Amino acid sequence: MNIRNIAIIAHVDHGKTTLVDTLLKQSSTKMKSEVAAQERIMDSNDIERERGITIFSKNASIVWKGTKINIIDTPGHADFGGEVERVLTMADGVLLLVDAKEGPMPQTRFVLKKALEQGHKAIVVINKIDKKDARPEHALNATFDLFVDLGATDQQLDFQVFYASAIVGKAGRGEKLEEMTDMSPLLDAILEYVHPPVGDPAKATQFMGVSLAYDSFKGKIVTGKLYQGTLKSGQNLLHILRDGTRKNATLSYLFTFEGLERIEVEQANAGEIVAVAGVEGLNIGETLTDPQDPQPLPPLSIEEPTVKMTFGVNTSPFGGKEGEFSTSRQLKERLMRELETDVALRVVQEGDQYVVSGRGELHLAIFIERMRREGYEFQVSRPQAIMKTIDGKLNEPFEHLYIDVPEVQGGVVIQKIGARRGELKNMTTDMGNTHLHFVLPTRALFGYHNELMIDTKGLGVMNTLFEGYHPYIGDLELHGRGSLVAFEFGESNLYGLLNAQERGVLFIGPGIPVYEGMVVGENAREGDLEVNVCKTKQLSNMRSKGEGVQEHFDTPRTMGLEDALDYIGDDELVEVTPKNIRIRKQILSSLERKRQTRAASRPA
Repeated sequence: MNIRNIAIIAHVDHGKTTLVDTLLKQSSTKMKSEVAAQERIMDSNDIERERGITIFSKNASIVWKGTKINIIDTPGHADFGGEVERVLTMADGVLLLVDAKEGPMPQTRFVLKKALEQGHKAIVVINKIDKKDARPEHALNATFDLFVDLGATDQQLDFQVFYASAIVGKAGRGEKLEEMTDMSPLLDAILEYVHPPVGDPAKATQFMGVSLAYDSFKGKIVTGKLYQGTLKSGQNLLHILRDGTRKNATLSYLFTFEGLERIEVEQANAGEIVAVAGVEGLNIGETLTDPQDPQPLPPLSIEEPTVKMTFGVNTSPFGGKEGEFSTSRQLKERLMRELETDVALRVVQEGDQYVVSGRGELHLAIFIERMRREGYEFQVSRPQAIMKTIDGKLNEPFEHLYIDVPEVQGGVVIQKIGARRGELKNMTTDMGNTHLHFVLPTRALFGYHNELMIDTKGLGVMNTLFEGYHPYIGDLELHGRGSLVAFEFGESNLYGLLNAQERGVLFIGPGIPVYEGMVVGENAREGDLEVNVCKTKQLSNMRSKGEGVQEHFDTPRTMGLEDALDYIGDDELVEVTPKNIRIRKQILSSLERKRQTRAASRPA
């Protein structure tokens, strides 16, 4: 078959999406002029463009020397591992991108491990060789060591190596950029070294969906691989659900990919990546097969979530004022709809609240941000690690933590992680930077990112990777911190803020509506402190010389969604609306909080 299905995998920011853009443009793939003029064409989502990372897998195709190459752009972050695991089932080979300066990074390990487990062979591309301080030879040696460490077979270890600068649009077998002309050598290698799909068009139809999209006219569109047989528009099929239930179905629409577009076709043959629509109730991981000779595919196995948060209706005094969708029914409908497209997510209703579990803090934070932009208003609790009982003993998730910091700041990081019960596994120093590898409980990571940024003056870089479940290690005795809590309902005033900023770091400026129980800053000492940020100066007709000259208001700390989730304690919530992110106490009333504190401190 003149088809190649290849997935592009890499650590975040190693140039994966830029490489796909270059391949699309150099293969003269037809694209709309406004799309072709963009950078990072495949990052079509606003959040992806803002963050510069791939969150959702994308499909595209190019034709090179008469062969159709289906390209799957995969997420590079382990928190979106559910997406990576699914889409790799459609590929017959992978392009592994590695930064020539950084070498393999933690997420490289994760996505490569998934690819090797599925038996894929890799073409390794050492990217960004034009980067200052690039070390292509070091990156290649480290990549080979990673293959060995992950248990690659002899065939998988015999990988092809290319050097490239995706942003310049050049690739070749040698390391010298000036000897390269374009991406042709890499495209030729895909045809030569990635084997064609093995499905037989004459056998019974087998199709499994791995990703979902919605169309206002055609409804749910499910993308997946046609493993064998053929699919035709209007064909009668058997739909086999995950639980084994079988029901008849009719295929209304059939699409293949041409460039970045879905193109409606009448028929597709085995080996092709296709999208289907019109099959009622079809979800990810379910099979469409021949009713006369049903052959279900094995269901997709997805790793369990490790972090959970509680979602609820916004109960603050500002509730319902800033969002289009703010009721419990609307929140539930949105959460249930997400379950159809994200198989790594779990939702459990507890009273009028919903416990939402995901693969990590970033996984849930991106989902919250998407809901917020869609007009939803709600509140969420602090992230919590999901515990498991294994062989009668309580177990908790552990993470690999990789931190890169300037050499002089390595000591304070080791000290802080040690206090969080982290075990130092490896430490290396290279080019003035210290690379640290720890293993620690997932819950010990909550709230650490902001601390790292402060300790390293914004120069620290941390990556995490799920390690596994181990016996619960007991309570963590972390250095406590307190919040500055608004005293009354009103609007913040500069006079009140000047008094409050002496107590800690503020999160708001003047002219901001506040309410009793809203967190307006971080206390410099342990414990919460109530402040009156609405206080105004009593005016009189008396003035003294030099009054007000020394007053200076510090710039407030801007708290975005992830900053707020990182900051809050167990007794606090993040209020999420399309217009604002606020931090608040779970119990807004000062009097009620004091009663609760007294009740908790009484002897049983």
